[in-house]
Amino acid sequence: MNPRCTCHLRGRTRVMTVTGLMAGIPLHLPVCRRHPRPCPARWALLHSHRQTQGSGGPARCRGARSPGGMETWSRRSAAFDCVPQPAACCPDWMAELPDALPLSHLSIPGTHDSLSLFGGQRLRCQSWGLEAQLAAGIRFLDVRCKLSRGELRIYHLCTFQRASLRGVLRRTLRFLRAHPGEAVLMRIKEELPIFSRPGFAAQLHRCLLEEGQGCVWCREEVPTLGQVRGKIVVLEALAREVLGIPYEQLSISDAWNVLSLERKWARVRRHLEKAAGGDPSTMYLTFCSGNGLFTCPEEVARFVNPRCCQHLRRRGGQPVRWGVVIMDFPGAGLLRLIVESNGPRANGHGTAAPGTPTVRSRHRSPRSSARCPRRCPSGRTLLPAPRLCPRASGPGGQKRGSRSCRAPGSLRVTMV
Repeated sequence: MNPRCTCHLRGRTRVMTVTGLMAGIPLHLPVCRRHPRPCPARWALLHSHRQTQGSGGPARCRGARSPGGMETWSRRSAAFDCVPQPAACCPDWMAELPDALPLSHLSIPGTHDSLSLFGGQRLRCQSWGLEAQLAAGIRFLDVRCKLSRGELRIYHLCTFQRASLRGVLRRTLRFLRAHPGEAVLMRIKEELPIFSRPGFAAQLHRCLLEEGQGCVWCREEVPTLGQVRGKIVVLEALAREVLGIPYEQLSISDAWNVLSLERKWARVRRHLEKAAGGDPSTMYLTFCSGNGLFTCPEEVARFVNPRCCQHLRRRGGQPVRWGVVIMDFPGAGLLRLIVESNGPRANGHGTAAPGTPTVRSRHRSPRSSARCPRRCPSGRTLLPAPRLCPRASGPGGQKRGSRSCRAPGSLRVTMV
């Protein structure tokens, strides 16, 4: 006997046959005509069937239960957030950090495929737009471009993300003009280069020159925070030209092809610990994101992000260098843990971590809050315009560990 609906439309329901995904057996579940969602009787039957069959199948992050027993996936938690507007708001967390602090000494929250907002469940990696990410405290952007019709457009695989690199640079610099104490690391990568387009590097150089407005760090060395306040720090992986910090010389953990969620988290945890105790002059990038044949970016984030949050919470209250932590769908609590690991100064009070230079930042605004201090604009140092430089290579065209070509050392100062 099929269970009937328990809502006020009793007697006016229709019964649909739904194949059970867990055991592959047919289930007769009631669905109300006037209700777009299943009625409580259906959810009660589903829940009892899952309890009978056990917890087999792929690991999933369960959401909260409603009073009626309906099990839903939570769209927002401390570690995971797929809501369009973030709960986190920390647009000025770098403003109180010392100017002499190298970027390699910082814990920096970032996003993987930062502009991947379209393409469905298999491709979508973020739910926040660019401005929302920056306001939430994200300071590393992963930008994937393709040269299309003479313009660098943002893609994830073959899906156009309705943005261009010029627009991304303009929007990021607009944020930095409003928050001149901050700096944004931007990895710029050619998406799916089976054979690198010959005009990609030249177009990238032109784009940085025209849209960068002199506020782009295009040198090879890792700068201090004071050198790049109000600027974009470019990380690049071009084969022959030098347009920023060489991406291949950084310590990177990016196991993006996920076959096992447990093994993915184990790699993330090992690299986080490596960053915490590694060479302070080396920049560490840990990708918590991933995709795979039997999973998707959202499912990986639901599994890895809470474990990353718990791991960082164990060392909470003390300064730890985690490096750049790159995530899909990050939550407000996870972002706060990464920012607060830079020491009390990242919260607008207290002192810096032991052994850190104590040069006081001059960019705090009188209207700043205790957690996210703001700065008033007082001046801006402009670097020379980026230029293409030949990359040093060894025998057989292999890249060497260091490159002799550097950008000019003189600075041009313009008061705004």
